Formats: sequence, C-alpha cells, structure tokens
Amino acid sequence: MSNQELSHSEQEQIRREKRAQLIEMGVNPYPPEFNQTHSSSEVISDESLISEEGDANKALVSIAGRVMARRIMGKAAFFHIQDSQGTLQVYIRRDDVGVEAYNTVFKKLVDIGDIVGVTGFVFKTRTGETTVHAEQFQLLTKTLRPLPTPKEVENEQGEKITYDAFSDKELRYRQRYVDLIVNPEVKKTFILRTKMVQSMRNFMNERGYLEVETPILQPIYGGASARPFVTHHNTLDMDLYLRIANELYLKRLIVGGFDGVYEFSKDFRNEGLSRFHNPEFTQVELYVAYKDYEWMMDFTEKMIENVAKELHGSPKVTVGEHIIDFSSPWPRIPMFDAIEQYTGHQLYGKNLGELKNIAKELHVEMDESFGVAKIIDEIFGTYVEPKLIQPTFITDYPVEMSPLTKKHRSKEGLVERFECICNGKEIANAYTELNDPVDQRERLEAQASLRAGGDHEAMAIDEDFLRALEYGMPPTAGIGIGIDRLSMIMTNSESIRDVLFFPQMKPE
Repeated sequence: MSNQELSHSEQEQIRREKRAQLIEMGVNPYPPEFNQTHSSSEVISDESLISEEGDANKALVSIAGRVMARRIMGKAAFFHIQDSQGTLQVYIRRDDVGVEAYNTVFKKLVDIGDIVGVTGFVFKTRTGETTVHAEQFQLLTKTLRPLPTPKEVENEQGEKITYDAFSDKELRYRQRYVDLIVNPEVKKTFILRTKMVQSMRNFMNERGYLEVETPILQPIYGGASARPFVTHHNTLDMDLYLRIANELYLKRLIVGGFDGVYEFSKDFRNEGLSRFHNPEFTQVELYVAYKDYEWMMDFTEKMIENVAKELHGSPKVTVGEHIIDFSSPWPRIPMFDAIEQYTGHQLYGKNLGELKNIAKELHVEMDESFGVAKIIDEIFGTYVEPKLIQPTFITDYPVEMSPLTKKHRSKEGLVERFECICNGKEIANAYTELNDPVDQRERLEAQASLRAGGDHEAMAIDEDFLRALEYGMPPTAGIGIGIDRLSMIMTNSESIRDVLFFPQMKPE
C-alpha cells in the first residue's frame, strides 16, 4: 500500500473501493457529458411541467446535480439534487430504473456528494413538494471525499443545534469549492458581486465611455503610494513590477484622444493582510476628459446609488448594525474641516514640526520618516475615517498627499481631490487630474526625495508618462473605486476575504 493510500481516511478509502467496483461492473464513474434540459429552479417554477396521475403524455425533464440527502425505503427512495440554482427532490424506484441501477449503483455505490443525472416526469407529492419521478438514473461523478454535511438535532428544550457545520473561516477560505457546496448563501454573495460589476459597467457604457485594457507588468510602477511586487523578465533580463494602479496608462489614452476610458483591473500592492486589505485586489478606474472632481462626485453618487437600487431594490442597504443610504446627494466635507470636527485641531497651514506635536498629543503612531502627508493621513485614518458610516465625500486634500492632482483653484496648499468614505473605510479616490507637465515633474521629484529618505511607498518618476503630458492632456477627472470594499458593503460582508473567491492565505 502506498503512502498516499495510507493517508486516506476510512471514508475516503471506502469511496475509492466503490469507484473500483463501478469500473469492474462496466459503469464509467466519470462519463463525458449529460444532456441536461432543465435546472432545479426551472422545474420548480414551471407549473406546466407537472404531470397528473394517469397522464398519457408526460413532459420529461433531465436534471443533474449533487446528491445532498437521501431517504431509502426498500424498493424506492427520495433524494435531493443540488445544482447551481438550488435543490430539487427526486423520487426513484427499482421497477423504473432497473435492478442494477437501483440496488447496486444507487443504494450501494452512490454517496452524498456524488453528481448524478436523472430523466423523468414532474409531479407534486402529497405535501406539495415539486419532485422528479426518475425513469432513468446515471452516475456522472464519483466523489472521493465526503462533504462536511452538518447535522441538526433538537435538545430537550426543543431547540435546534447544528453539529459539524463547515463554519471555520480559514478552512472555508482555503477550500472555497467546499464552502460553495455546503453554504448556499456564499454563492449569493458572489452572484451579487458580479451583478454589481455589471451594473457599473452598464452605467459607464451607457454614457459612452470605452472599456480598455492596460499592462499588468510595468517597467515603472505608479499611480498610487504603495510597495510593488517585483518579478523578472528572463528574455529582456529586466525587473518588472505588478501594477499598483493603472492610472498613468489610462491618462496616456486621454492624451491620445479618448474622451472617456475605464478599466476593471487587478492591482497588486505588497502590503499586509487585514479585514480590508488583500495584496491582490480589484478596482475600476475611470477618466473623463474636460471634467473636474465636482462633476466626478455627481457621477459617483449617481452610479453607486443606481447599483444599490439594482441589487436591493432600494438605495438603502443593511450593513451590520447600520442602514446605509446611498441616496444622492452625499455630504461633501473638506478634509481639514472633518479633522477639526473630530479632533478639535485645525491642521491647515501647520508645518512638519507642529503636525508631529499634534500627532503626539493625539497618540497617533508615526516614525521619523513620516512627512506632512503621512502624519495628516494617519490622524485622519485614526480619528475621522472610522466615524463616517454614511457615504461621504472628503474633499480638498493637502498638496503633499496628492502628487498626481491639480492644485486647488482657490485654496492655497490644497488640491482638487476627494475620497468617498463609507462604513468607516475609503471606497473611492478621485482627482481633478494634474495635466501641467512642469508641475507634475516637480511633484514626482519631491516623491523621489521622500523615497530617498526611507518612504518606500513614495512614487517613482515615470519619464514616459511625463513625456505624454508634454504632448498635452486636456482637463480631466479621474476616479478609482475599490470593487472589493464596495462588494463588502453591498453584500453585508464583514471581511474582504468573504467577497474574494480565493483570498491570499499562508500555505497550509
């Protein structure tokens, strides 16, 4: 016996023996196809499929799915099939499907979790449950591992207690395929996420914006303040970076003459894991020529309000203990006003030394490499951001925090930027884009100085991007919206891992 066979549990070994028996009988436990005519939901919802007793011309349906429960009563049995749409009851008799198919295959060699196909007619039981009466039965996939099926019992007080539920968070994330089988509500979360993305895509398409693709592997990373992942191209013998944002490439397309472009992009930031952070994440970035950040606020609140309505039938969404109302317009609060409201300190115009003293007074953690932007950001993140539950635009950031943003048209030292904060976290970041190539070079050179001083998240200088700006980019509004964080809100999920099929995990 091999080491692998020794590692199998008793149940796993029994299933392997059943697989061998099926093959010896000439039954293929993994046939190549099955002609499925209906899903479970179609059978249940279509009353015209139901046959009355004695009907001469019964409508036949062919369904397929996973066996999730069964109740054998001698020569007949009931079992439930689960497919992508739900579950459906099946009634099977020896006299209908044959002795071998019933007595040997179904009763002895089929287990909970196996995938089967059934052809038969539809009827309703005495209790009113829609059921398929099997006339043909076929095993489609023999499973070699048992499902972690929960058991529900009543205690002496009549309370229902569930045992062996597949509820361990880490195990569910690692084995998402099992999680989707045994926890149907998980599938609903990801269906909602897909519908959310589709709603946003339709909203932008209807306004004439073009969906595009830009490089994931980049020779110079930019468009955000973050550490990149580094890889190496063997043929070119050069290091490349997984993109941290796609902003600079989308702006190149605005330079090239497109009036509105967007991309749903996978981005990668070499940062820690948390309830709100995954190193690989999804965002949509949109850039529209001849618009500014005020226009982008109007656009954003309308689009996300529309998403809520399409997903939930209302602009109001339940998230934990809160009801979040996405009805537009949303509040618009300048950043320094918000900080003063929650800390009592007005930071506008303060120099680095003054900001460090205020941060110490507020017990905000920082290190010696922190510049003006980092300190303000830490104070905001500690005292303001967690308090903003309803969608709120925080506007007019200090220039030091926003190296790609146009300077404010009327407020010295500020830029035309907003972040949308909702449920205590940023879900969007937007600018009136900086299109002055001289100013942009000076800002990126200042970032390079911060990098030299130890700030590993400061931006690099992208000479090709600066060259593109020198050819002329029109006034432009741009935004990035975090799809994962917005999905958390729209699906009432506590962790970013709950809205990612396969979140980043340490190896087992």
